[in-house]
Amino acid sequence: MGKVTGFIEFEREVQKKLPVDERVKNHNEFVLPLSEEQLKQQGARCMDCGVPFCHWGCPLGNYIPDWNDMVSNGRWHDAIEALHATNNFPEFTGRVCPAPCESACTLGVNLCPVAIKQNEVSIIDRAFDEGWVKAEPPEFRSGKKVAAIGSGPAGLAAAQQLNRAGHEVTLFERADRFGGLLMYGIPDFKLEKRVVQRRIDQMESEGIILKPNTHVGVNYPVEDLKENFDAICLAGGSTKPRDLDVPGRELKGVHFAMEFLPQQNKRNRGDKLDPETDILATGKRVVVLGGGDTGSDCVGTSVRHGAKSIHQFELLPEPPKERQEDNPWPQWPAILRTSTSHEEGGIRDYNILTKSFSGSNGKVEKLHAVRVEWSKDDEGRWQMKELPGTEFEQEVDLVLLAMGFVHPEHDGMLKDLGVELNGRGNVNINEDKMTNIPGIFAAGDMERGQSLIVWAIAAGRAAAKGIDKWLMGETQLP
Repeated sequence: MGKVTGFIEFEREVQKKLPVDERVKNHNEFVLPLSEEQLKQQGARCMDCGVPFCHWGCPLGNYIPDWNDMVSNGRWHDAIEALHATNNFPEFTGRVCPAPCESACTLGVNLCPVAIKQNEVSIIDRAFDEGWVKAEPPEFRSGKKVAAIGSGPAGLAAAQQLNRAGHEVTLFERADRFGGLLMYGIPDFKLEKRVVQRRIDQMESEGIILKPNTHVGVNYPVEDLKENFDAICLAGGSTKPRDLDVPGRELKGVHFAMEFLPQQNKRNRGDKLDPETDILATGKRVVVLGGGDTGSDCVGTSVRHGAKSIHQFELLPEPPKERQEDNPWPQWPAILRTSTSHEEGGIRDYNILTKSFSGSNGKVEKLHAVRVEWSKDDEGRWQMKELPGTEFEQEVDLVLLAMGFVHPEHDGMLKDLGVELNGRGNVNINEDKMTNIPGIFAAGDMERGQSLIVWAIAAGRAAAKGIDKWLMGETQLP
């Protein structure tokens, strides 16, 4: 470890942020990096404990104590080698992963955990600045062709791993740009798209064939897919949003979050949007339904638009501020979290059930809701009960539905391929990530359900390993 007494001598220190009134003027990232000496101290806080639970918390199994030690000793080039050994895209996880590794950090039992996520992003950003991240095309080609469908983190990881194994990989994306939700969904103020695009450029220079504007099952028949490729990796994500079946849902001004957020990503790229379908929060009374990360992203984007007011309503109770006895370390702490977007504005409220919307001239004007109470029945199952007399109305011009996603889209590609689905509507796979159809694999949210970027990268790597083994009879992929 960097310093035996580092965790005693140095306090946890993380990147500062631009003041709210400055950062909301644009859609750029707003963190202020620490100095190299500060980063060395943060790396030195890692205890290199006998059983590093950060490995247990990280789906990728990152060599966290190793590269913390390297940071503390200024061995930055070695650090990026160790980081890339398990993670294809640490610049993504280092920016937008909620860091389950830190929640599992042994130091976090009774002190502040190591700033693992910050160290991770500092390593990769320095590696790009120093020119250490270069294209790694394979020395030999296998003669096998693989299609990766979807260019989110799972599809990107699978494509890069398979290409480095020597297969000819074609990456299909139905949008006009690659990256999935990394490109169209996550706001630029959390993940600037130059960070995504430089990886796409690297992968193209490594020999991966890119096919944008190609929607398999719509403008590219699945028959061609099966005929042209030796193996297929389905990584299209969980893209069917959870809807709200209440009266007034059809009114103008009620939109899914993923109708709203990608538009701002496009504006930031300089794209011209159709005025008829353009969704802006400027000067409007906004209500965001859903208390998760997507809802938070809607809040931050609405603040930057100049919304008149913002309310974020959550059906579930407000989480506790501290861990509860039934949620001990090293489990992920189910506690109240305040995002940078929440710092910028808006009012959060909990235990609210939306009953209907109303308006005039086809436009939404009011949200009608009631407060609820949660309790456990005799079998320990949570039950919701409306509280009489708590009905209320909220004036609104724009409602954003950020209530998660239920499963991948079934019509089109999945139905045409004939892959089996599990009870939750996701693609059913075996231990090698293969579906019921030999040669067709699935990775990420499409088989797991809505989850974290770090899980998607791990799934993409696992699918690549399974595909390589199926094609070649053995695999050397990690």
